[in-house]
Amino acid sequence: MRLVNTREIDEQPDVLIIGAGASGGVAALELARHGLKVVCLEQGGWNLPDDFAAGKPEWELTRLKQWNASPNVRQNPADYPIDSTESPVEPLMFNGVGGSTIMFSGHWVRAMPSDFRVKTLDGVAEDWPFGYEDLRPFYDEVTHHIGASGLEGDPAYPDAHTFPLPPLPIGKYGLIAAKGMDKLGWHWWPAPNAIASRKYKNQEACMRYGACESGCPVGAKASTDITHWRDAIKLGVQLVTGARVSRITVNDRGLATGAEYIDRDGTLQHQAARVTVLAANGIGTPRLLLNSAPDGLANSSGLVGKRLMTHPYASVYGAYDEDMETWLGPAGQALQSLQFYETDTDRGFVRGAKWNLMPTGGPLAQTLWEPGDDWRDSFGANFHPRLQRTFGRYTEWGITTEDLPDESNTVTLDPDVTDSDGIPAAKIHYKIGENCRRMLDFNVARAVEAHEAAGAVEIHPIPVVRHSAWHLLGTTKMGTDPANSVVDEWCRTHDVPNLFIVDGSTMVTSTGMNPTATIMAVALRSMRHLTETRSSIPTPF
Repeated sequence: MRLVNTREIDEQPDVLIIGAGASGGVAALELARHGLKVVCLEQGGWNLPDDFAAGKPEWELTRLKQWNASPNVRQNPADYPIDSTESPVEPLMFNGVGGSTIMFSGHWVRAMPSDFRVKTLDGVAEDWPFGYEDLRPFYDEVTHHIGASGLEGDPAYPDAHTFPLPPLPIGKYGLIAAKGMDKLGWHWWPAPNAIASRKYKNQEACMRYGACESGCPVGAKASTDITHWRDAIKLGVQLVTGARVSRITVNDRGLATGAEYIDRDGTLQHQAARVTVLAANGIGTPRLLLNSAPDGLANSSGLVGKRLMTHPYASVYGAYDEDMETWLGPAGQALQSLQFYETDTDRGFVRGAKWNLMPTGGPLAQTLWEPGDDWRDSFGANFHPRLQRTFGRYTEWGITTEDLPDESNTVTLDPDVTDSDGIPAAKIHYKIGENCRRMLDFNVARAVEAHEAAGAVEIHPIPVVRHSAWHLLGTTKMGTDPANSVVDEWCRTHDVPNLFIVDGSTMVTSTGMNPTATIMAVALRSMRHLTETRSSIPTPF
């Protein structure tokens, strides 16, 4: 794949995109399809399938460091540190072409109609400025573009949306869990995944390595380096890797003129553009905005960096007395349940959670020691009995809870820490709200019941998983009123009319779903509107 030398870059493209992840990939391809000249700056590099260790003997060891999901652990040159000492969860992300889709599990779920109307229905947070039906055609389009595998007709949804590929196998552990759910009369469905069950466009068929969270070695997972960037580059998009953006620049008319960035040689560069699109995730985007002006760019509402939502996540593991092949992929999800997704106030909280049944990996995952545990439970005389009891027999009901927005949960600039180029790092202040705490407690108890019904001989709940904050949302809220939102319903900032934000930071509420499908659908809707209205957008030159 040919990458662009900085001397070859268009000096004044139509659009500059910052970030080559899920939403950046959608934006680049959509804009290029409509004939716009696009440059994208990405601080990471380009990884090819052979770079990933999942097909190699050392793959479990590499997840502990170089393919760890936390930039604080990974510490690659492309990463920036995040002070998470005032948070019960660790922010997870990946910097590179494809962004965090390189390391995401591939759960491909759309939000429910109720998710867009939580104020109207439940009296909390705010309603979105558009509804499910407005986003539905974009969900459909993205789903068929990226080659999602799934089964039509999930009764939890109001519409029987389709998938281009059949579902991946649910495996032995999926069958056992499904029987337990049937005993309880609870909803389950073969889970949709952004993982190809058959060869599809640029994607190969899943080989079931079970290592989706450290990069797919065969290119079956729908990371945007495969699904979007290859086609975008063929259409003329110029992708500059190793370009760490330090700030967005504006002129005396209040229009974005582009961005300053530091290239691989450590040289400060400036990329001009008529329109600038931010796609740097719910931490990276407010970090750039706050670093671009004394009080934060596009921040007349004061909400840039506020209302951080992360989906606090619980795991309930069950060990069974038979080999269920839980080392097999995808990981990915085998089943999902929306039994406890919609509000039932008798439970003591509003909103709900999505469950996903997942495998539990290789032998190393069964023997790792966690701080706070007694090491003797896993090592010494207990090592082999524990491994025999869990390897292939251990499965997880994971619980993704809806996180309501709270202005005290923030992303700020760290006054003391910088990245390797001297740019202020991000600091997060985050607490799990009382409503979410009750939701976690309730769902963990139900997941224990689900394992019991399925015949588990041991059950181990983890009420809050620290390394689980994949979903970084809400820090540049979308809305119709500039006084209490950062962007409008088309993701254009109220304050800077030629600056757009298309990542998860614009989400009004977190929903209880894995957000990638929603982020990409919203980005597609926004960028299509940009192409239709581009003549009315003021530009700096």
